[in-house]
Amino acid sequence: MLSSDFANLASEAKRMLDFGADWLHMDIMDGHFVPNLTIGAPVIKSLRKHTKAYLDCHLMVTNPIDYVEPMGKAGASGFTFHVEVSKENWQELIGRIKSKGMRPGVALKPGTPIEEVYPLIDSENPVEMVLVMTVEPGFGGQKFMPEMMDKVRALRKKYPSLDIEVDGGLGPSTIDMAASAGANCIVAGSSVFGAPEPAAVISLMRTSVSGNQEKW
Repeated sequence: MLSSDFANLASEAKRMLDFGADWLHMDIMDGHFVPNLTIGAPVIKSLRKHTKAYLDCHLMVTNPIDYVEPMGKAGASGFTFHVEVSKENWQELIGRIKSKGMRPGVALKPGTPIEEVYPLIDSENPVEMVLVMTVEPGFGGQKFMPEMMDKVRALRKKYPSLDIEVDGGLGPSTIDMAASAGANCIVAGSSVFGAPEPAAVISLMRTSVSGNQEKW
């Protein structure tokens, strides 16, 4: 939704769901962990009044634990935090996210080794999704980094049933790379919002994922 018209967020959300989107990916940025400043819990709360959709919230923030309670109250469905800022408290963070009725996920920047998220998946109280950033987080419209697919392949091989999300530069020209590597949750912004027929782009990406699942 970072590529949407924020002044018309409710109607943009409905439009994307009507086009076939499964989730709405909400980018929460604090202007500190990443240079951009976007939306927070008040906007999630406002949007929740207009949709029952799964709100997949990606928190690009320095102190994710401070956001758990407000995001839970606002109606967030998923809460994905960054491993780079959670090395000391990820166990407590996962517990709090689940206690607020949200689904925990962990994200990693392009420069972060994939091994850093393994303990969070192997934990007795694990994250339920891993988000592999395929661009540097902070801004939409960036170019896909194909070298990140090695991380996706490593995750899929080690965790056959894990939800693996990719975010950044995904569209018709890059979806097959991501889907064949093992990604099953696809975040797409400008490639959908900027398309003459967004529904066709969503359908194409879904077909690529479902067609590649048998090969993993």
